[in-house]
Amino acid sequence: MDPLAKKIRPVALNEFVGQEHLVGKGKPLREAIEGKHLFSFILWGPPGSGKTTLARIYANALDAEFHELSAVDAGKEDIKKILGEKRTGRLTLGFEKPIVLFLDEIHRFNKAQQDFLLPFVERGDLTLIGATTENPSFEVIGALLSRCRVFVLNELVENDITLIIDRATKKLKTRMASTARDWLVAMAQGDARQAISAIENTHLFYGAITLDTLKRSIQSKHLRYDKKGDEHYNTISAFIKSMRASQPDAALYYLGRMVEAGEDPLFIARRMVVFASEDIGLAQPTALVVANAVFRACEA
Repeated sequence: MDPLAKKIRPVALNEFVGQEHLVGKGKPLREAIEGKHLFSFILWGPPGSGKTTLARIYANALDAEFHELSAVDAGKEDIKKILGEKRTGRLTLGFEKPIVLFLDEIHRFNKAQQDFLLPFVERGDLTLIGATTENPSFEVIGALLSRCRVFVLNELVENDITLIIDRATKKLKTRMASTARDWLVAMAQGDARQAISAIENTHLFYGAITLDTLKRSIQSKHLRYDKKGDEHYNTISAFIKSMRASQPDAALYYLGRMVEAGEDPLFIARRMVVFASEDIGLAQPTALVVANAVFRACEA
């Protein structure tokens, strides 16, 4: 049985929810899809923001031969199989449909694997759509990046998540109270897949989708975080900026978020020492003494 996310996945642009800066009227991806423009690009955005769906909608619009791989377990041999024996100049020689390769988690491909893709993309043997949650400038080699447009996807806003939740409950032929829906919208943190999975699991376990059954099904709220990627730096930056703006509630929120996600306390304390020195400095000399004492306490 197909998962709910697959059952309600949009197949055309008019069904797609969110990312108006890319698919709104006159925006670049809408123009590319409606104009059937063939080019390689990378979709960079958080989980559940619509990267895979946009890739499939694009390939469908071009009536392309669509292939989907995950860079986690794919390699050179998989790409060779897709291209077949007559790889060179496939399009210029008039071979059937254009090949569109959707490579999920493209940042997982090492430099050699990305180098291998380069000539096929450059010759037009395949059109590459990469998807990543990491900054492509750091994770994709310059030569491949220069041959691809980069489109940045944002977290879905609350209205977008609400529409997707309504679509999911309609597909399951069930209802959800407004209190449960509002709680799920907040819990999803802009991740459509997380919201859909919560609905599917709750319906499977308990039948009725209420605030209580949602909480029992989910058990704990997952915080999106990574110890070396964008969320790591974004959160510590927000923590520092909150302190700089004299916003204690915001600073405590980001501090709690890091601690809950398992961040190294020494990393947080070290940044507080830097903040006490650079941002407070002589305005309150004892701030550095306190921050340094916190660091030493964490160290011990």
